Amino acid sequence: MYNNITHQYIDRKTGEVKTEHLFKDHVINFIYSRLRENAHFCFNLLISGRTSSLLGYLTFDFSFSRNRKKAESFIKALNINMSECLLPQESFLSARQVFERQIKYWRYRPNELDFHESLHDKNCVLSPCDSKMLVGSLKPGTPLFIKEKFFQYRELLEKEEWLECFKNGEFAIFRLTPDEYHYNHTPVSGKIADFYEINGRYHSCNPGAVVREVTPYSKNQRVVTVINTDVENGSHVGMVAMIEVTAMMIGRVEQCYSHQYYDNPSPMHKEMFIKLGQPKSLFRPGSSTVILMFESDRIVFSPDIIHNMHRVDAKSRFSGWFGGSLVETSVRVREEIGRTMSPSSHHQTLTHANSFHKYHNLDKPEPKSFSDSLAKITRKSEIRI
Repeated sequence: MYNNITHQYIDRKTGEVKTEHLFKDHVINFIYSRLRENAHFCFNLLISGRTSSLLGYLTFDFSFSRNRKKAESFIKALNINMSECLLPQESFLSARQVFERQIKYWRYRPNELDFHESLHDKNCVLSPCDSKMLVGSLKPGTPLFIKEKFFQYRELLEKEEWLECFKNGEFAIFRLTPDEYHYNHTPVSGKIADFYEINGRYHSCNPGAVVREVTPYSKNQRVVTVINTDVENGSHVGMVAMIEVTAMMIGRVEQCYSHQYYDNPSPMHKEMFIKLGQPKSLFRPGSSTVILMFESDRIVFSPDIIHNMHRVDAKSRFSGWFGGSLVETSVRVREEIGRTMSPSSHHQTLTHANSFHKYHNLDKPEPKSFSDSLAKITRKSEIRI
């Protein structure tokens, strides 16, 4: 049922409702409806690692055969802005090369003035990728409480140490689509406290597939990076878990952190210091998802993102699934999505939220406190599943 619903999101810059043209939507619809229900063996075969890699090769490499005209048609069909790229358009001969493109992020993500203000403000958290974003809480009774729909919490992290650390915390989900830049950047500054991989399946991240498959993100292959930000030159937002979730046709996540531009990429390791906003990893082609987990009461998400989640003028496949409005906001990598909620910066957080509110021309006055804003936004449509 949900696969036939138009899927819309909110453009963060303009506040407009946009309709998403989902990549290979009819194919995903077939796989997660008829095939899943009537040919379970074939369905399980399709979401396996080997089949996912084969499908990726056939879709993004073999079908192009290094044909420049096919690559140009593909770029045009997905409406990709090639002027952002480091390499000229004629250098791209396959869909894989388009997906794995490097861009002049220091110029285009976001504008230089906005980023430099954030860079010198250690209390901010940045978007790790170009994506459509939702936020939530694991704490029962709070306005943003979402109970185990996108993921099963104990499955997602597995390690008891981190399950205890992030219990009752907040989270943000970033869904990448095939047209978007596929490098993930560091959302915070800090030291790597842990880094590990968890084996799993390769479910699609198409919204129609997500609402049909219970807790898909904790069932997929994924990489977990835990960052301690309460260190010298850190972002001081507590422990942060960055979970990079693979998907159908994405064989792996390549860890390639660069301290400057894309120079001298290196893998993740414990005690390594990573700087806010730098390239961290690359999703091999397709669409996928990043989840950020925060300790309880350590982050305040940007008010416009929370406001957009509850807009009733946008049609989202997630809304019918939850029984209330649940609408994504498009965000760009290195764009601010929240701030620390530590006592020392609480006043500063509210001041920033007010200026952010005015910058984006939100039509309601800023409430007296963040709790008031959540209460007003969610009074009519709380998400308590």
